[in-house]
Amino acid sequence: MIALFAIGLIVALAAVGAIFAFKSSTKNKGAKIGVSCVVLIVGILICGLCCVRTVPTGHTGIVTTFGNVEDYTYEAGVHVTTPWITVINMDNRNQKASINLVSFSSDIQEVSVTYSLNYQIQKENAQDIYRTIGIAYYDTVIMPRIQEAVKSVIAKYTAEQLLEMRAELSNEIKNILIEKLDAYNIDVLDTSLENLDFSDAFTNAVEAKQVAAQKKQQAEIEQAQALMEAEYAKNIAETKANADAAVAKIAAQAELDVTKIQADAAEYAGQKDAAIIGQVRDIFAKDPDNLTNEDLEALLLYYYIEKWNGTLPETYIGADDFSKLLSSLVKE
Repeated sequence: MIALFAIGLIVALAAVGAIFAFKSSTKNKGAKIGVSCVVLIVGILICGLCCVRTVPTGHTGIVTTFGNVEDYTYEAGVHVTTPWITVINMDNRNQKASINLVSFSSDIQEVSVTYSLNYQIQKENAQDIYRTIGIAYYDTVIMPRIQEAVKSVIAKYTAEQLLEMRAELSNEIKNILIEKLDAYNIDVLDTSLENLDFSDAFTNAVEAKQVAAQKKQQAEIEQAQALMEAEYAKNIAETKANADAAVAKIAAQAELDVTKIQADAAEYAGQKDAAIIGQVRDIFAKDPDNLTNEDLEALLLYYYIEKWNGTLPETYIGADDFSKLLSSLVKE
């Protein structure tokens, strides 16, 4: 840019000198001055363009003076500056890097990994990145840190563990990269463990193991179900036996209670009859001829009820004759 400015300046100065020289000339004076003016304008344009700097959108302009990085930067747009100022455009947009590498698990299984990283340089520290790393910061810093983080994390786990914890691996690698790249003024936005591939022999072994595990689990489920059904049948049988025993016991006890009640009732009825007969005998023993009509009616009703066969009598007798008849029956 400085060389181009020098060329433009020389051209402009030469054109000015030519104009003054052609003023003293008499031959073709106008044409020569016209050509010199055109040359002067071209020289001025060259010098002017050498003083213009353009920074694209999404970039930060790093300003250097003869190779020395300045403490200020240019935002996106057009800037007019001195021709000895150089502007290096640093991309501060969200950028993505994807890397394929081979690592080894803790049980020495080869693992092919595809890892992606979204990152962004810290805009306010763009000049520090250029000063300490340069524009090739991806090759210099980012890619080696990705390889280091991925391999160190993969080496901590067995191949089977790696198959089961992809999300945890991605987060663990991301945390390492956040810490490592922040020291270089680079922000980690997102990461993704896109692919994990193992050797065919290991993949086949894992599949066979999974099939065996599934069969074992199915057998355990069937065995548990059979045991549960047997236990259920056993409980049903025990419950039924206990219920039958309880019913038999209750029936026996009820029958015993009925027999006892019947015996108690018969005994009570006998005792009652004996008491009544005893009372009647006591009455007749004292004065059988002096019974009142109420006594006779009560005795008649009692014996009538006791001896009645359900057939109504066809003839009736008087109270005196009945008293004599009853007295003879009692005395017997």
